[in-house]
Amino acid sequence: MISLFGPTAVGKSALAIELCQAIGGEIVTADSRQVYRYMDIGTDKPTLGQRKGVPHHMIDLVDPDESFTLALYQEGANRVIEEIWQRGHVPVLAGGTPLYINAVTEGWTIPRVEPDRELRRELEAEAAETGPEKLHERLRQLDPQAAQNILPSNTRRIVRALEVIQQTGRPISEQQTKVAPRYRQLKIGLHCERAELYKRADERVEREVKDGLVEEVASLHEHGYSFDLSSMSGLGYRQIGDYLLGRATLEEAKQRIKWDTHAFVRHQYNWFRRLNDAHWIDTTEADPRGEAIALAGEFVMRET
Repeated sequence: MISLFGPTAVGKSALAIELCQAIGGEIVTADSRQVYRYMDIGTDKPTLGQRKGVPHHMIDLVDPDESFTLALYQEGANRVIEEIWQRGHVPVLAGGTPLYINAVTEGWTIPRVEPDRELRRELEAEAAETGPEKLHERLRQLDPQAAQNILPSNTRRIVRALEVIQQTGRPISEQQTKVAPRYRQLKIGLHCERAELYKRADERVEREVKDGLVEEVASLHEHGYSFDLSSMSGLGYRQIGDYLLGRATLEEAKQRIKWDTHAFVRHQYNWFRRLNDAHWIDTTEADPRGEAIALAGEFVMRET
């Protein structure tokens, strides 16, 4: 299996498609927001044309008001990987959600705890009223290791961690062991100088608004998807929600998306820098396609 990862706006999606075209691969998407239906522009989901050219899996799995856990993602991704092998193709795990990438490539054992909808509603309401930082502090007291790996602004993951702790009586970090996968792996990481990456991310925000992000968020809300939902707390959706509710101007909302994206990029880098066994390619000025395709071609041709 080949995994391709890196921070937001570094160029993963386009490279993953070209990589698959070169080696006969199929993409297993590792993006915690692209699992939701109807959320296309704000998640930078691949177009239908791109999906017809190269098969994409683990996209459009649930509605925005349905729960989706890391365990469900890992189970689905592992099943898809097996199916790709059976077709004689190469699975390319590509995305920017570190938890999804690591759960598959490192073979995490994840607590199978069913969602407690009442508890989730209580915690999400508390986060909406007082801010997620207080919930994060509660998590830090119960499970410092888990809190260290979760952004204070990531309500969805904080709530899930507290949910697991309450139902099992044990820190979630103690329940996440690893069993090495049985297949050979090539890990390719993309990185970029921070200033250039922020510039690309800012340009993407402007493009998404131009392409209809405001209309997409408004449509979701009109169809009954509350801004309190975990899915609607993602980058772009929460900030545009504030604009639609009259809490910010459009310019203020766009600036907030850019700032929050910069913070998310820093969080991604903190995760990905731990992967010492990855081949890192700098995309700041050079085109990564040649080096990535050469690495992948050599890897696929190697028998052991």
